[in-house]
Amino acid sequence: MTTRGTGPADSLEPSPGRGSKALGNRAVLVSGASTVVFFAAVALVVALAPGSGLVTERFFSPFHLWQSIKGTPSEPSVLGAFLLNVYIFAISEVLILVLALVIAVVRGIPGPAFFPFRLVAIVYTDVFRGVPLILVLYIIGFGVPGLGIAYFSYLSDVTYGIIALVLVYSAYVAEVYRAGIESVHESQNAAARSLGLSRFQSLRFVVLPQAIRRVIPPLLNDFIGLQKDTALVSVLGSIEAARAAQIYGASQFNYASYVVAALLFVLITIPLARFTDRLIARDKRRRQAGGVA
Repeated sequence: MTTRGTGPADSLEPSPGRGSKALGNRAVLVSGASTVVFFAAVALVVALAPGSGLVTERFFSPFHLWQSIKGTPSEPSVLGAFLLNVYIFAISEVLILVLALVIAVVRGIPGPAFFPFRLVAIVYTDVFRGVPLILVLYIIGFGVPGLGIAYFSYLSDVTYGIIALVLVYSAYVAEVYRAGIESVHESQNAAARSLGLSRFQSLRFVVLPQAIRRVIPPLLNDFIGLQKDTALVSVLGSIEAARAAQIYGASQFNYASYVVAALLFVLITIPLARFTDRLIARDKRRRQAGGVA
């Protein structure tokens, strides 16, 4: 039996933990330095541009930034109008999740008796994925009131906007749901049926929980786009953040309000994007752990 020496040569060998820690610290320093250099170069190019002073005054004036945030007697507050974007987003998201799941489930129902329902689901997804959202907004916002139907003729512009968003985004989200359902192996459904569950019960308790868990990251990506597209509702007359910024800019001949509106949207979308990245990374680690096991 041999024993490991404890002489000077052994004491000079770096431990794996210290080596990996040193490499990690060096990587952080390099990435931090490169980031600082990059943004410093961009700032220098902007500062040395001939029209930098004019752009700074037109887009980043502290006075106009603050005025557009709090509003004036003649111009609406961009921050207050942004609450309408959040409201539209929240209502639309709930309705989209429900309607899209129904469409995805209907499209996957087998049997000749359900062919008309599958056909309607296919046509729905093809049409509303192919038509631009702004055209759907015009058709719903100006076409539905023209039908003269008692109840639908007196809905608000916001309601018409929500309906258009739900119609368009449900077509996209339904395909995300369908991809998640088809990713669940058929053996899962067969095992559930062998235990005595009906087709609906196996879908409800076995297939859908797995499918929804897998499609959460792409669903969040769709809802990031939905949050931005709430600005298009302004074409129907609603004063949301983008429209409020436009009103302020046209009145004051200054575009700081657009910067404020853009920052408000970024404050919502960036946390959603980072949350999506975390979910994707966690799912990847879980899959790797399952593969190793």
